Amino acid sequence: MDTGTAAKAGPPSGGLDVLAADTRREREQRHHERVDALLAAHLDRRRRGVAHPVEDFLFTYYSHRPAQLRRWHPGPGVLLAGDGGPPSGGGWYREAAGTDAEGRTVRGHTLDVRSFADRRGATVEFVRSLLGAVQRRPAHLGCFGLHEWAMVYRLPPDGVRHAQVSLRLGSEGTDRVVESHRIRCSHFDAFRFFTDEARPLNRLRPTRESQVELDQPGCLHANMDLYKWAYKLSPGVPGELVADCFELARDIRELDMRASPYDLRDHGYEPVAIETPEGKAAYVEAQRGFAERAGTLRTRLLEVCDRLAAA
Repeated sequence: MDTGTAAKAGPPSGGLDVLAADTRREREQRHHERVDALLAAHLDRRRRGVAHPVEDFLFTYYSHRPAQLRRWHPGPGVLLAGDGGPPSGGGWYREAAGTDAEGRTVRGHTLDVRSFADRRGATVEFVRSLLGAVQRRPAHLGCFGLHEWAMVYRLPPDGVRHAQVSLRLGSEGTDRVVESHRIRCSHFDAFRFFTDEARPLNRLRPTRESQVELDQPGCLHANMDLYKWAYKLSPGVPGELVADCFELARDIRELDMRASPYDLRDHGYEPVAIETPEGKAAYVEAQRGFAERAGTLRTRLLEVCDRLAAA
């Protein structure tokens, strides 16, 4: 789901876009209902103490808690008119005045972008430089999700990350898939989990320092990480945009694991058999679609970064 213009960063003139109290309540309510629906299954499993090999990643690898995702913020350049007060996390807001559509002066609260820039400016600039560099590159679509295979290469069965789930081709079959392909993983946070034996097989040597140089828009993990960059800039990013990035990360995670060496059919996930021509074609088609969705969200995040950096 892409909420489009509802979550954009505000007017380019630098003035405040006045959001009436009733419109604010509607946006907050829609956001809460949407996030509640996205989180319902996870929260139910958490209450019952049931692990999930696919979706738990969104709440373990990423540090944003469900309650934080549920919070709504309007983003920069928006005046929340009326006496409703600032959203949760009100320490980032200040009182301000603006002009509504009928030319009347109204008072309310707005994100204090100068204070935000003072305290979070280094993060804003890093995210801006990373996302801008990725957005300017062509997408590489030939990795076939082999990073997950390289993470279990030549490991004993009890040493894999998801030991409760069997390998679809067994250990030897998994190793043969790795050895019969050219691996070109550009994302450090995937590469760092490769086994010692798999690292020399990768054509690239990504590091944290080379992330801006190497991340590219076809990479599933780079696109999932739009969620991380969105919430790291919260409350400077509109709540709807953070939720859009979360939903993209959730959908990508499903493909990531369906194309992995794990057999997840008991959990309702049919494999994308990337060891076959048909599986490779299906993976690339899905990867291309995710790259397009991510490109739209990356542009919106860059617009927010530009407004925050301007402060």
